[in-house]
Amino acid sequence: MIAKAQDTDDYIAEHVAYAQGLMHDYKIPASVILAVAIHESAAGNSKIAQHLNNHFGVKGPNNNAEIRSSYRDYLNADESYSHFVEIMETREPFNNLFEKYDQYDYKGWTYGIRRCGYAHSRSWASQVIGLIKKYELYQYDERPEGYKEPEYASPVHRRTKTRRIQKLYTVQSGDNLSIIAKKKGTTVKALMQKNGMKKASLKPGQRIKF
Repeated sequence: MIAKAQDTDDYIAEHVAYAQGLMHDYKIPASVILAVAIHESAAGNSKIAQHLNNHFGVKGPNNNAEIRSSYRDYLNADESYSHFVEIMETREPFNNLFEKYDQYDYKGWTYGIRRCGYAHSRSWASQVIGLIKKYELYQYDERPEGYKEPEYASPVHRRTKTRRIQKLYTVQSGDNLSIIAKKKGTTVKALMQKNGMKKASLKPGQRIKF
């Protein structure tokens, strides 16, 4: 049976109680459970959520004849939610997150899940945290009064500079700049500039850039 399309607020209202129940049992923030489900299932409107009750993008076998998919199927959304938490609890390295973060630390959990390889996208964690903030999902984490959020710097993804490999030519007996320029597809002027040469004379064994 295909679920009807719904907006994100309706989706949250439908699943928040179950997410909180999982939080009480396993100490994963309800905000994180809900936000990951919203992100991975487009608030229940994705094809795999509609046809397979798969709200977390978990791959595996399915028996659905209506769509061809590499994602596993579930009897209902609750089963999909429970399986996500089971993955966190039983699979390495996710199961190490329970020692590091409590049920109130949604940022720590989100960055941790991303780091452990749940998603390949570098922006996944910031997108999930963005959903938690936009829909104020942290209100469901039952934070104690005066709880101070740990500070986490957003990961900075620096582009690594490609090192240019320097091309060198060893001068052979009988070589001159004109011959080398022809061999290497450049000009005598370019060779002289690249090597800081004022004269065109060469010696065998000399190494020049091209």
